[in-house]
Amino acid sequence: MTRTSAAPGGDLATLDPAHDVKIGIHAVTKEFTTRKGTTTALTELNIDIPTGQFFMIVGPSGCGKTTLLRILAELEEPTAGEVIISRSSEGRPHNSMIFQGDSIFPWMTVWDNAAYGLTMRGVSKSEIAETVGHYLDRTGLTKFKDAYPHQLSGGMRQRVSIARAFANDPDILLMDEPFSALDEQNKTLLQGELLRIWDETRKTVVFITHSVDEAVTLGDRIMVMTAHPGSAKAFIDVPFERPRDVLELRHRPEYGEIVYSIWEQLRDEVTRSQKTAPSTGRRK
Repeated sequence: MTRTSAAPGGDLATLDPAHDVKIGIHAVTKEFTTRKGTTTALTELNIDIPTGQFFMIVGPSGCGKTTLLRILAELEEPTAGEVIISRSSEGRPHNSMIFQGDSIFPWMTVWDNAAYGLTMRGVSKSEIAETVGHYLDRTGLTKFKDAYPHQLSGGMRQRVSIARAFANDPDILLMDEPFSALDEQNKTLLQGELLRIWDETRKTVVFITHSVDEAVTLGDRIMVMTAHPGSAKAFIDVPFERPRDVLELRHRPEYGEIVYSIWEQLRDEVTRSQKTAPSTGRRK
């Protein structure tokens, strides 16, 4: 079990294994101090994410979405509160993170990029060949395995990031708007591919997006965040069964209804964020 904590000695709840909670976020507050002053990115955030849930986060710019993801990745520490992540295996990496922009190594081939995490862990060559081969096949990259990133489109480079993340077999997957820079056609294709791969593994995923459509398409549960400082405004359970077909799902009348209801929750926060955006600190 991994614990990221502030305020030692605080009376904070611990994870109850009987409830199969993978990520427990308890009263988390995060402040940044710069030469211009102190800004609060997150305030009193409480979330329990069950094992295997595809958890989506939507919120206005500046509400602390990326800050929360960085805390989960142990790249930041909360100023107050506690994050507890239940580890399933000591031999498995804690997390893999997929970013908005290119995050693969430009000097490595597609194959070597996808195999990087396994290679660093000293996994056998036969296991690497089997695992990487599987995920390159699932992402449509097998025939490009010897190509370098500069030879690939933006969508294909994100496919490499997805293959690398799943091949590394982490406890949790953290995704920070991975498809936001892509055109709609590539975005739709990659959403479908991600869903197919996730259906095989049922990894616990925390996924940030600005797109309500994307949140409903991919997620099991959606957190709507308030404008800065970020906190949880609402949690919405997505009622659609799995597996999902992206295009078929969007033709269903109830799809439009849930998208509209989430936008209703989000609209006032977006408007408020435009009037009160802070000038200091990391706040995405």
